[in-house]
Amino acid sequence: MSDLQRSFARAKLAGLPFEPPPPPNHLVENEEDDEIDDLKPLPEAPDDDSSSASSASSASSTGTIRPSPSKHLFARPKGFSNRKGSEPLPWNDYFTRELYLKFARPTENVTYHAYITPPTAKGPLLVTHHGAGSSGLSFALFASEIRKALPDAGVLSLDARGHGETVVEKLEPSPSDAAPDLSHEILSQDLLDVIQLTEKEMKWSELPGLLLIGHSLGGAVVTDLAKSGKLGNAVLGYAVLDVVEGSAIDALQSMQSYLLTRPKNFPSLSSAIEWHTRSRTIRNTTSARISVPSLLRLDPSQPSANETKTWTWRTDLAATQPYWQGWFAGLSKKFLDAKGGKLLLLAGTDRLDKELMIGQMQGKYQLQVLPEAGHFIHEDQAEKTAMVVADFYRRNDRSALVLPPKVGDLLKANAAA
Repeated sequence: MSDLQRSFARAKLAGLPFEPPPPPNHLVENEEDDEIDDLKPLPEAPDDDSSSASSASSASSTGTIRPSPSKHLFARPKGFSNRKGSEPLPWNDYFTRELYLKFARPTENVTYHAYITPPTAKGPLLVTHHGAGSSGLSFALFASEIRKALPDAGVLSLDARGHGETVVEKLEPSPSDAAPDLSHEILSQDLLDVIQLTEKEMKWSELPGLLLIGHSLGGAVVTDLAKSGKLGNAVLGYAVLDVVEGSAIDALQSMQSYLLTRPKNFPSLSSAIEWHTRSRTIRNTTSARISVPSLLRLDPSQPSANETKTWTWRTDLAATQPYWQGWFAGLSKKFLDAKGGKLLLLAGTDRLDKELMIGQMQGKYQLQVLPEAGHFIHEDQAEKTAMVVADFYRRNDRSALVLPPKVGDLLKANAAA
C-alpha cells in the first residue's frame, strides 16, 4: 500500500464511530439472571485421605480470589456438616492386634500397651516410639503405608508410660509419684522391655531385623537405646523424625506458652479431631481420626450423674517439664555415635544444628526433608515417610548381602582337600 493510500484510509476510519465487537455469547450476562441466580449449595467435601491435600491448604491459591459480594462463593451452605470427616477411626484397620505386656520390677508393676502387625517371612520389624503427649496410634497410618512399600514388614508401636493405655502401678506410692517418671533412662528401658516381651509373646525363636523409629521425644529414646547396644546385631538402623538437639532445646522455652493455648477439654472426640486439624497440629485428617481419640479420656473430675460428658487429655504435659532438658541434651552426639544405619527425617533444614550439619557433610547419616509436613511428619505425610523408611531399610538390609568367604575358611577347605 502506498503512502497516499494509507493517508486516505486513516482519514476515512477517523470519521467512523468506534463500536467494539460484541462479546461471545457465553460471556453475555443477563442482568435479571444475575439478580435471581445463586450458587447451588456446595456438596459436602469428601474425606481427603491424602496428606498432600491437607498440608498444602495454607499455600492454596484460593487466597488470591476475590468473589463478588453478591455471590457467597466460600460460604458453607445451610445444614452443612463436616461430622463425617471428624469421626474416630478404629485402630484394628491399621494393626492386626494389640498387646498387654506385663512386667514386674522391685518398685512397680507395669502393663505395657502396644499395637502390632507381625512381620512375615524374613521381613523386618519396625519398632516405633511416639512423641510426648501422643500415643502408639500416631504411627497407625504410617504402619498401613509401610506395608504397601514393604509387604513383609511388621510394625510394633507402643504407648509410653503416662500415655495411651500403658499403666504403671507403684508398689510403694508416694506424693512424688503423682506424675510418671519420664526420664530418658526409664523410657529407653521401657522400650527395650517391650521389644523383649513381644518376642516372648509372639513366640519368636529370635528377634527379626529391627528398625527403631522415633518421633520427637521418641527419637531421643530410640537413639539412646541404639547407642546402648543392648539389642546387639538385631538393630539394622534407626530413624529420628523431626527432632534436633539444638532446636528442640530452644523450643522448650515456649512450651508452656503453647500448652496454655490448648483447650483443656472437649465436648466430644469429634470436636477434638476438628481442633487438631483446624489448628494444623495434625495436617492429615485421616491420621487425626485414628490418633487423636487415644490422646483423650473422659474427664474423671466430672460427677458420674452429669449427662454432659467432656474429654480431657490423658497426659499432663506440663507435669513432665522436669524431664524436658534431659530428653534432648547430647542427642546429636548420640545419634552420630551409635552403631547402625542412621536416618534423620525433618520438616525443614533450618532444624539442623552445627554438629549434625558437619555429620551430614561427612556422609555419616541419611538426611531427608519433607517441607510440606508439619512437626507430626509421619502423620502429615504418612505415604512419603513410609517410602523414605522403605528405601532406608533396603540400604541397610543385611540379608541381601552376600559376603565372600573368609581367607581362613578357604585355607582350611584347601587343606582338607
